[in-house]
Amino acid sequence: MGSVAENLDKMGSESPHPSDRTEHWSSRMLSKLRRKFPLRGIELFYHTRVKERFLWGRAQDDFYKIFGGHILFQVLAAAANLNLFDLIESEGELSAAQIAERLSLTPQPCRIMLLSLVSSRILRKRGERYSNTALSRKFLTTSGEWRFLNCLKWQKHINYRAMYHFEESLLSGTNSGLKEIPGVEPTLYQRLAHQPILEKIFQDAMQEISRLSNVALSRYIDFSKSKYLVDVGGGNATNIIAIARANPHLRASVFDFPSVCERASSNIDQHSLSDRLCAISGNIFSDELPTGADCFIFCHFFTIWSLEQNRQLLIRAYQALPIGGRALIFNMMQNDDGNGPMTAAVGSPYFLTLATGQGMLYSWSDYVEIFKAAGFRKVETVRLPRDHGAIIGTK
Repeated sequence: MGSVAENLDKMGSESPHPSDRTEHWSSRMLSKLRRKFPLRGIELFYHTRVKERFLWGRAQDDFYKIFGGHILFQVLAAAANLNLFDLIESEGELSAAQIAERLSLTPQPCRIMLLSLVSSRILRKRGERYSNTALSRKFLTTSGEWRFLNCLKWQKHINYRAMYHFEESLLSGTNSGLKEIPGVEPTLYQRLAHQPILEKIFQDAMQEISRLSNVALSRYIDFSKSKYLVDVGGGNATNIIAIARANPHLRASVFDFPSVCERASSNIDQHSLSDRLCAISGNIFSDELPTGADCFIFCHFFTIWSLEQNRQLLIRAYQALPIGGRALIFNMMQNDDGNGPMTAAVGSPYFLTLATGQGMLYSWSDYVEIFKAAGFRKVETVRLPRDHGAIIGTK
């Protein structure tokens, strides 16, 4: 066992910071501290003020958020379900006692919840009072710009238990987590058709995601030359409603499972667009695509399937389109260098473990390659907000 001085030298060389400048600074600082303070005091100061707070602080917090992610998620989901964030948004800063009273909680459980939310930077604590952060205001209030409340329910009631089986899926290459959803069908979506409560939770979450992203689709993608658009796997018609509103000349249809089309038709009627929009039920892989379309769009759909299945879908779209017709993929995208973004890292294990066992969030180059392989003569890419993008192929 080395001396205290030797151990200090060793600690000074353990900095995880990638910059040589920081490591050099750490060594110089330790040398100065040795001349002014007792060695034990230097060691304690280094551990508590330098190493834990400065050198390792953020990395350590990141690790604990992953290590305790199952715990922090349940705290977050419970707080959202109790409308804590709306309560603070409507009443302003509140004390722990006031929050406990408003939510009918006893003091200690409430204190535990607030500790987790403040430590994970969901809430802010000033003195004895708690307030929303910009993040919780944006994602976790009903008026939030990027409201994620339905997505939290989707994660809790559909995805959470299934993701326990990720290692099994990793080893088998199949969606082993599907065993958590009753049914015998091979995909989540087919099983949800027999689970109306879970299907509603899922569709509400998909509508929430679509609401956040389809603004970019209708705003930044030009549909002025399209006459009849089909949204393949279009869910409850949120996408085509937004596109149709921005393009009054356009007719559009959703093509999806029968149970989903019922929701789509109801949504279309509620928006008084049944004169231009409709839902067509069918099996995407076994039935013919609707005829007469000059534009097929696949929104948050190609992430579900393998690249080969996606290529086959593009071939079918290509064959059904007239000359000059277009096929469009709209998805969250993985960077071509494979280093993110975080949305791709979080989403991809879900498609492996639960959805189908075949998909993931693919890269830009993956999509461009299968468009060209399907025969499209012109392929364009459009980068959009919130890690989204569009790949457009013209026949």
